[in-house]
Amino acid sequence: MSTNDYVKYVTQQLVKYMDTPKETRKLQKEERKHQDLTTSYYSNRWFGVLPFALKLLMNKKKNH
Repeated sequence: MSTNDYVKYVTQQLVKYMDTPKETRKLQKEERKHQDLTTSYYSNRWFGVLPFALKLLMNKKKNH
């Protein structure tokens, strides 16, 4: 992606953001927040997949 394309893309996103009403932006932000909290664990979000993999490994060893 060239610099010109990037500037064009950022400008389009900025204009799109500014054209949406404030209430709509607030609702979208709240929906994203709620979706992020329900779909991901904080350990995955903060530390990546490693804690999840260790948890699976520990549970697998515990069950056998």
